[in-house]
Amino acid sequence: QVQLVESGGGSVQAGGSLRLSCAVSGAAASFYCMAWFRQAPGRERERVAIIDKDGSTDYVDSVKGRFTISQDNAKKTLYLQMNSLKPEDTAKYYCAARYCFGSGVAYWGQGTQVTVSY
Repeated sequence: QVQLVESGGGSVQAGGSLRLSCAVSGAAASFYCMAWFRQAPGRERERVAIIDKDGSTDYVDSVKGRFTISQDNAKKTLYLQMNSLKPEDTAKYYCAARYCFGSGVAYWGQGTQVTVSY
């Protein structure tokens, strides 16, 4: 089992920044790679960023250059630094423990809301 608890969401004006955190716990946590997803009302859940065991990262095109995914293994915490936020970034953001090979997600957090206003 893996438990994921997000924090750090909130409301911000366009151009602002937020940092999301995800506390990771559970005996099986080390077997998975991590990711951030988001889902806006009426839209499908979208993968925003991933980080692999070797530290390599990848992002959806719409956030490249603005968002940074990172993890602190000692603190067992995953982060998503979001800069230059846009109204279209408004969504509920989810932390996910994913299979390192393939695209499946094994565990989801409960999500944290990010709202960006003009």
